[in-house]
Amino acid sequence: MSEVKVNKLSPRTNCGTVTLGDSGDTFTIPSGVTITNNGTQTGFGREGSVDWQTSIKTADFTAVSGEGYFVNTTSSAVTVTLPSSPSAGAIVAVKDYANTADTNRITIGRNGSNIDGTAGDPIIANEGGSIVLVYADATKGWLVVEAAQKSDIGFPAYISATGGTITTVCTNFKVHTFTGPGTFTVCSSGNSTGSNSVDYMVVGGGGAGGGKHIGGGGGAGGWRASSGTASGSYTAGPGPLTSPVSAIPVSAQGYPITVGGGGTGNNQAGATDSTSGNPSVFSTITSTGGGFGKQDQTNPSIPGTGGPGGSGGGGNGGGSNPPNNNVAGSGNTPSVTPPQGSNGGTGFACNSAGGGGGATEVGQNGTGPSGGRGGAGATSHITGSPVAYAGGGGGGVYKPQSPTAGAGSPCGTGGAGVNDCAPGVAGTTNRGGGGGGVDSRNTTNAGGAGGSGVVIIRYKFQG
Repeated sequence: MSEVKVNKLSPRTNCGTVTLGDSGDTFTIPSGVTITNNGTQTGFGREGSVDWQTSIKTADFTAVSGEGYFVNTTSSAVTVTLPSSPSAGAIVAVKDYANTADTNRITIGRNGSNIDGTAGDPIIANEGGSIVLVYADATKGWLVVEAAQKSDIGFPAYISATGGTITTVCTNFKVHTFTGPGTFTVCSSGNSTGSNSVDYMVVGGGGAGGGKHIGGGGGAGGWRASSGTASGSYTAGPGPLTSPVSAIPVSAQGYPITVGGGGTGNNQAGATDSTSGNPSVFSTITSTGGGFGKQDQTNPSIPGTGGPGGSGGGGNGGGSNPPNNNVAGSGNTPSVTPPQGSNGGTGFACNSAGGGGGATEVGQNGTGPSGGRGGAGATSHITGSPVAYAGGGGGGVYKPQSPTAGAGSPCGTGGAGVNDCAPGVAGTTNRGGGGGGVDSRNTTNAGGAGGSGVVIIRYKFQG
């Protein structure tokens, strides 16, 4: 065997490359030899060794490949975010420093890569737990190669999330209520052994009641909900609207929430109709705003039509057309299955306007003696107690001829219609009710504003 003894190998040219052997050759490093690397390495991979950092981590941080960390969760939980765009052989180690991970867990943020083939953020939740993760490839991502206990790393079985106003109902279920725009942020998506889907109720903003001479009632905002079987089998609402409608599977990400505002009522001085409500949105679910209640036409010989929407607005009561020729607005527009609402009621010429449609009932027609009642809404137990949503507004009446204005919806979320003594009654805030119509022939009273919508999300978080 030949032997070469030198103190240094250098390339022939500055910054050149030294090649050891040819393809297929084997180099043997005898026992007891120490190799010191003061530079960088590529292509070697790692064998589970890391450089443990002496600075104790007490807050969220991003790990660096090749390093191990002592994490102290005495005061609060800590998230360790893994390196982004890792290469094969990247390695990170984590150790519960103060034996408090059973109280305040350590979350491993995957940062876009799989962990053990799962697109989720695992946790260390055992006292004194530790793990070593090595990145393999895009399919499996980071693999657990060492652990103090087999159960030291696991994926949470239940959903955890933030956003909106959070309450706990029926012991094991969380409810997130959004009364304005926000984000439903899923921190852990759970799995099929616990929970990985959420139930929902999405209500659009209600349409405003008509204000110019015997205005129709505003239509309720669209009402869409899942059946409730994913989070406690509560009474989600009346059939057929909620049966069967599947819950929505979620993943660890943010879901923007839109809550639709109610429509604005017009009055006698206005040259345009009141406005429809605005849509509410969660994930793939959009509930359309309610249609506006129709006011009089400039030309009384032309029938007036209530606005289309989640539920349709009522037809106006003015004009000189034959009775019940003032057309109601169409509900469930655009069309979805199950339907998100109902049509409005027709108006009775020169006397009374139609009521706005509700989630479960069409608005009643104006009859001459009285304005049409608003269509009934839907009652849901998603928040843990029965609450009514998405009722239609009542139609207005012409005071000298008809003393009885249309009532709001039976569930109380739609505003009542009135004669020319008062403004139209507004729909209930965050219930999506339609506003009441008004006879403003001799006043400047406006039609009632539509009630704003709401988005409610419910899921199982333990059990």
